[in-house]
Amino acid sequence: MSRVSSPGIPQDSSAPVRAGVPEHGRVPKYYAVRILLTELVSELAEGQALPTERELAERFGAARETVRQALRDLLLEGRLRRLGRGTVAAGPKLEQPLSLASYTEGVRRQGRRPGRSLIDLRSWPCPPRLAEELRLAVGEPVWHMERVLLADDERVGLESTYIAVSRAPRLDVEFDPDSTFYGYLRERLGIAFADADERLETVLAAPREALLVGTPPALPMLLIHRVSRDGEGRPFERVRSLYRGDRFSFTTRLSGDGRDS
Repeated sequence: MSRVSSPGIPQDSSAPVRAGVPEHGRVPKYYAVRILLTELVSELAEGQALPTERELAERFGAARETVRQALRDLLLEGRLRRLGRGTVAAGPKLEQPLSLASYTEGVRRQGRRPGRSLIDLRSWPCPPRLAEELRLAVGEPVWHMERVLLADDERVGLESTYIAVSRAPRLDVEFDPDSTFYGYLRERLGIAFADADERLETVLAAPREALLVGTPPALPMLLIHRVSRDGEGRPFERVRSLYRGDRFSFTTRLSGDGRDS
Protein backbone atom coordinates (compact mmCIF):
# COMPACT_ATOMS: atom_id res chain seq x y z
CA MET A 1 0.00 0.00 0.00
CA SER A 2 1.33 3.47 -0.97
CA ARG A 3 1.51 5.87 1.96
CA VAL A 4 1.82 9.65 1.99
CA SER A 5 5.14 10.83 3.40
CA SER A 6 7.29 13.93 3.04
CA PRO A 7 10.68 15.13 4.30
CA GLY A 8 11.33 18.10 6.58
CA ILE A 9 11.25 21.79 5.72
CA PRO A 10 14.57 23.34 4.61
CA GLN A 11 15.86 26.53 6.23
CA ASP A 12 16.85 27.96 2.83
CA SER A 13 13.72 29.23 1.07
CA SER A 14 15.63 29.37 -2.23
CA ALA A 15 16.01 25.56 -2.37
CA PRO A 16 15.67 24.25 -5.93
CA VAL A 17 12.26 23.07 -7.08
CA ARG A 18 11.79 20.16 -9.47
CA ALA A 19 8.41 18.95 -10.72
CA GLY A 20 6.75 21.32 -8.26
CA VAL A 21 8.32 19.75 -5.14
CA PRO A 22 11.25 21.32 -3.22
CA GLU A 23 14.15 18.85 -3.07
CA HIS A 24 14.33 19.04 0.74
CA GLY A 25 10.99 20.62 1.55
CA ARG A 26 7.85 19.33 3.19
CA VAL A 27 5.41 18.26 0.50
CA PRO A 28 1.77 19.22 1.16
CA LYS A 29 -0.25 16.09 1.82
CA TYR A 30 -2.63 16.69 -1.08
CA TYR A 31 0.36 17.11 -3.44
CA ALA A 32 1.89 13.84 -2.27
CA VAL A 33 -1.47 12.16 -2.93
CA ARG A 34 -1.61 13.88 -6.31
CA ILE A 35 1.76 12.33 -7.26
CA LEU A 36 0.49 8.88 -6.32
CA LEU A 37 -2.75 9.49 -8.20
CA THR A 38 -0.84 10.60 -11.29
CA GLU A 39 1.10 7.35 -11.25
CA LEU A 40 -2.15 5.41 -10.87
CA VAL A 41 -3.88 7.28 -13.73
CA SER A 42 -0.91 6.68 -16.05
CA GLU A 43 -1.60 2.95 -15.74
CA LEU A 44 -5.29 3.25 -16.67
CA ALA A 45 -6.80 3.13 -20.15
CA GLU A 46 -8.92 6.04 -21.35
CA GLY A 47 -12.37 5.80 -19.78
CA GLN A 48 -11.27 3.34 -17.09
CA ALA A 49 -12.75 4.15 -13.69
CA LEU A 50 -10.75 5.18 -10.65
CA PRO A 51 -11.42 3.62 -7.25
CA THR A 52 -13.81 5.57 -5.03
CA GLU A 53 -12.58 8.40 -2.78
CA ARG A 54 -12.92 6.10 0.22
CA GLU A 55 -10.87 3.38 -1.45
CA LEU A 56 -8.19 5.88 -2.50
CA ALA A 57 -8.05 7.33 1.02
CA GLU A 58 -7.48 3.87 2.46
CA ARG A 59 -4.96 3.01 -0.25
CA PHE A 60 -2.87 6.14 0.31
CA GLY A 61 -3.43 6.45 4.07
CA ALA A 62 -4.86 9.95 3.67
CA ALA A 63 -8.03 11.81 4.62
CA ARG A 64 -10.84 11.82 2.04
CA GLU A 65 -10.71 15.64 1.81
CA THR A 66 -7.00 15.38 0.95
CA VAL A 67 -7.81 12.88 -1.79
CA ARG A 68 -10.65 15.10 -3.01
CA GLN A 69 -8.30 18.09 -3.36
CA ALA A 70 -5.79 16.02 -5.36
CA LEU A 71 -8.60 14.75 -7.60
CA ARG A 72 -9.75 18.33 -8.24
CA ASP A 73 -6.25 19.23 -9.44
CA LEU A 74 -6.16 16.35 -11.92
CA LEU A 75 -9.68 17.13 -13.12
CA LEU A 76 -8.67 20.74 -13.84
CA GLU A 77 -5.57 19.53 -15.69
CA GLY A 78 -7.65 17.21 -17.85
CA ARG A 79 -6.05 13.97 -16.64
CA LEU A 80 -9.41 12.89 -15.22
CA ARG A 81 -13.05 13.54 -16.10
CA ARG A 82 -16.37 12.96 -14.42
CA LEU A 83 -18.64 10.22 -15.76
CA GLY A 84 -21.93 9.97 -13.94
CA ARG A 85 -21.08 9.76 -10.26
CA GLY A 86 -17.63 8.33 -10.88
CA THR A 87 -14.27 9.57 -12.12
CA VAL A 88 -12.46 8.06 -15.09
CA ALA A 89 -9.11 8.51 -16.81
CA ALA A 90 -9.31 11.10 -19.59
CA GLY A 91 -7.72 10.71 -22.99
CA PRO A 92 -4.99 13.00 -24.30
CA LYS A 93 -5.87 16.64 -24.81
CA LEU A 94 -6.91 17.82 -28.26
CA GLU A 95 -4.08 19.75 -29.88
CA GLN A 96 -5.35 22.73 -31.83
CA PRO A 97 -2.78 24.49 -34.04
CA LEU A 98 -2.44 28.25 -33.79
CA SER A 99 -2.79 28.66 -37.53
CA LEU A 100 -5.28 29.62 -40.22
CA ALA A 101 -6.68 26.08 -40.17
CA SER A 102 -10.26 25.80 -38.93
CA TYR A 103 -11.37 24.01 -35.79
CA THR A 104 -12.86 21.28 -37.98
CA GLU A 105 -9.56 20.61 -39.75
CA GLY A 106 -7.61 20.60 -36.49
CA VAL A 107 -9.88 18.01 -34.84
CA ARG A 108 -9.97 15.77 -37.90
CA ARG A 109 -6.17 15.62 -37.99
CA GLN A 110 -6.29 13.85 -34.65
CA GLY A 111 -8.76 11.22 -35.78
CA ARG A 112 -11.68 12.76 -33.89
CA ARG A 113 -15.08 13.63 -35.31
CA PRO A 114 -15.70 17.41 -35.21
CA GLY A 115 -19.13 18.92 -34.85
CA ARG A 116 -20.98 22.06 -33.85
CA SER A 117 -24.37 22.63 -32.29
CA LEU A 118 -26.10 25.92 -33.13
CA ILE A 119 -27.21 28.01 -30.15
CA ASP A 120 -28.16 31.24 -31.91
CA LEU A 121 -28.00 32.93 -35.33
CA ARG A 122 -29.46 36.40 -35.74
CA SER A 123 -28.61 39.84 -37.10
CA TRP A 124 -28.33 42.96 -34.99
CA PRO A 125 -26.94 46.52 -35.32
CA CYS A 126 -23.16 46.64 -35.19
CA PRO A 127 -21.84 48.30 -31.99
CA PRO A 128 -18.99 50.84 -32.16
CA ARG A 129 -16.07 48.61 -31.11
CA LEU A 130 -17.00 45.80 -33.49
CA ALA A 131 -17.59 48.34 -36.27
CA GLU A 132 -14.05 49.63 -35.79
CA GLU A 133 -12.56 46.14 -35.90
CA LEU A 134 -14.47 45.12 -39.04
CA ARG A 135 -14.37 48.57 -40.69
CA LEU A 136 -18.15 48.83 -40.75
CA ALA A 137 -20.57 51.66 -40.08
CA VAL A 138 -21.98 51.78 -36.56
CA GLY A 139 -25.46 50.26 -36.70
CA GLU A 140 -24.80 48.30 -39.90
CA PRO A 141 -26.43 44.83 -39.69
CA VAL A 142 -24.08 42.03 -38.60
CA TRP A 143 -24.69 38.36 -38.05
CA HIS A 144 -23.95 36.86 -34.66
CA MET A 145 -23.64 33.07 -34.78
CA GLU A 146 -23.04 31.12 -31.57
CA ARG A 147 -22.19 27.41 -31.66
CA VAL A 148 -21.06 24.78 -29.14
CA LEU A 149 -17.92 22.99 -30.35
CA LEU A 150 -17.99 19.19 -30.28
CA ALA A 151 -15.38 16.44 -30.59
CA ASP A 152 -16.88 12.94 -30.86
CA ASP A 153 -20.10 14.45 -29.43
CA GLU A 154 -18.25 15.76 -26.36
CA ARG A 155 -18.79 19.47 -25.68
CA VAL A 156 -15.35 21.09 -25.69
CA GLY A 157 -15.88 24.77 -26.45
CA LEU A 158 -18.06 27.68 -27.46
CA GLU A 159 -17.63 29.85 -30.55
CA SER A 160 -19.16 33.24 -31.40
CA THR A 161 -18.73 34.55 -34.95
CA TYR A 162 -19.56 38.06 -36.20
CA ILE A 163 -19.72 38.96 -39.89
CA ALA A 164 -21.45 41.75 -41.82
CA VAL A 165 -24.81 40.76 -43.32
CA SER A 166 -23.68 42.44 -46.55
CA ARG A 167 -20.85 39.90 -46.88
CA ALA A 168 -23.00 36.84 -46.17
CA PRO A 169 -26.61 37.95 -46.90
CA ARG A 170 -28.10 34.43 -46.93
CA LEU A 171 -26.14 32.94 -44.05
CA ASP A 172 -29.29 32.06 -42.13
CA VAL A 173 -30.76 29.97 -44.98
CA GLU A 174 -27.72 28.66 -46.88
CA PHE A 175 -25.27 27.67 -44.17
CA ASP A 176 -25.32 24.32 -42.38
CA PRO A 177 -24.31 25.26 -38.79
CA ASP A 178 -22.73 21.82 -38.25
CA SER A 179 -20.26 22.42 -41.09
CA THR A 180 -17.10 24.51 -41.37
CA PHE A 181 -17.79 28.22 -41.72
CA TYR A 182 -14.55 28.86 -43.62
CA GLY A 183 -15.52 26.21 -46.15
CA TYR A 184 -18.84 28.00 -46.72
CA LEU A 185 -17.14 31.39 -47.14
CA ARG A 186 -14.61 29.98 -49.58
CA GLU A 187 -16.84 27.72 -51.66
CA ARG A 188 -20.15 29.61 -51.70
CA LEU A 189 -19.10 33.25 -51.32
CA GLY A 190 -15.58 33.25 -52.77
CA ILE A 191 -14.08 34.90 -49.69
CA ALA A 192 -10.40 33.98 -49.43
CA PHE A 193 -8.95 33.70 -45.90
CA ALA A 194 -5.58 35.47 -46.08
CA ASP A 195 -4.41 36.29 -42.54
CA ALA A 196 -5.62 37.13 -39.05
CA ASP A 197 -4.75 38.81 -35.77
CA GLU A 198 -5.21 36.50 -32.81
CA ARG A 199 -4.98 36.94 -29.04
CA LEU A 200 -5.05 34.09 -26.51
CA GLU A 201 -5.74 34.37 -22.80
CA THR A 202 -6.96 32.27 -19.89
CA VAL A 203 -10.34 33.04 -18.29
CA LEU A 204 -13.00 31.49 -16.12
CA ALA A 205 -16.22 30.72 -17.96
CA ALA A 206 -19.27 32.82 -17.14
CA PRO A 207 -22.19 30.82 -15.67
CA ARG A 208 -24.05 30.74 -19.00
CA GLU A 209 -20.92 29.65 -20.89
CA ALA A 210 -20.16 26.93 -18.35
CA LEU A 211 -23.72 25.65 -18.70
CA LEU A 212 -23.48 25.50 -22.50
CA VAL A 213 -20.08 23.80 -22.48
CA GLY A 214 -21.03 21.50 -19.61
CA THR A 215 -18.27 22.44 -17.16
CA PRO A 216 -18.18 23.93 -13.64
CA PRO A 217 -17.71 27.74 -13.62
CA ALA A 218 -14.35 27.40 -11.81
CA LEU A 219 -12.78 25.47 -14.70
CA PRO A 220 -10.05 27.48 -16.48
CA MET A 221 -10.81 28.14 -20.14
CA LEU A 222 -8.64 29.18 -23.08
CA LEU A 223 -10.08 32.19 -24.89
CA ILE A 224 -9.03 33.17 -28.41
CA HIS A 225 -10.03 36.45 -30.08
CA ARG A 226 -9.53 36.53 -33.84
CA VAL A 227 -10.06 39.16 -36.55
CA SER A 228 -9.67 37.60 -40.00
CA ARG A 229 -8.87 39.39 -43.27
CA ASP A 230 -9.52 38.46 -46.89
CA GLY A 231 -7.10 38.51 -49.84
CA GLU A 232 -7.57 42.26 -50.21
CA GLY A 233 -6.64 42.91 -46.59
CA ARG A 234 -10.20 43.74 -45.49
CA PRO A 235 -11.43 42.39 -42.13
CA PHE A 236 -14.42 40.14 -42.71
CA GLU A 237 -15.07 38.33 -39.41
CA ARG A 238 -14.53 38.53 -35.69
CA VAL A 239 -14.47 35.28 -33.71
CA ARG A 240 -14.49 34.64 -29.98
CA SER A 241 -13.60 31.00 -29.27
CA LEU A 242 -13.72 29.55 -25.76
CA TYR A 243 -12.02 26.18 -25.26
CA ARG A 244 -12.04 23.90 -22.22
CA GLY A 245 -8.66 24.13 -20.53
CA ASP A 246 -8.89 20.49 -19.43
CA ARG A 247 -9.46 19.22 -22.98
CA PHE A 248 -7.32 21.49 -25.18
CA SER A 249 -3.74 22.51 -25.72
CA PHE A 250 -2.47 24.76 -28.50
CA THR A 251 0.58 24.24 -30.65
CA THR A 252 2.59 26.36 -33.04
CA ARG A 253 5.90 26.12 -34.88
CA LEU A 254 8.60 28.70 -34.26
CA SER A 255 11.64 29.32 -36.44
CA GLY A 256 14.87 31.07 -35.51
CA ASP A 257 16.02 34.29 -37.18
CA GLY A 258 19.69 33.93 -36.26
CA ARG A 259 19.57 36.53 -33.48
CA ASP A 260 20.68 35.96 -29.90
CA SER A 261 17.99 36.07 -27.26
